[in-house]
Amino acid sequence: MTAERRIEVVAGAIVSAGHLFATQRGYGPWAGWWEFPGGKLEAGESPVEALRRELREELSLEVEVLSLVATVDYDYPDFHLTMHLYHCRPLGAPTLLEHSASRWIGPADLQGMQWLPADLQVLPQVAKLLVADSHAQQADTCGQDQTVLHL
Repeated sequence: MTAERRIEVVAGAIVSAGHLFATQRGYGPWAGWWEFPGGKLEAGESPVEALRRELREELSLEVEVLSLVATVDYDYPDFHLTMHLYHCRPLGAPTLLEHSASRWIGPADLQGMQWLPADLQVLPQVAKLLVADSHAQQADTCGQDQTVLHL
């Protein structure tokens, strides 16, 4: 490991209807790059508590945290990052409070964006989440649309 400064963060893969909510950084050396929203853990917080707090602060959004997707360790030039990415379901609509832009994207759009390097590491797992969520959504829709004829 090259960096001595260590930062531990949580991030949300916010998924709805087979699409991922991605945010674009609006400040700092990585401004303009896409990321999973989230932030640093504070003393005494569990990762899930930190994620819920960060998403409220950044997006005014409550989420249902479903599962841990991955933990990524990545060496940036001036620090070492440990990121815990969680699969989340939004409980409402996000409102941008800190980011410069956001998009709901499907699996085919993941590779065409400029992701932060640590976030780039988990795109294969996130693509699988989106496909699984899309299939589950289709199964739910098919079940609701069936009409039963009684003869």
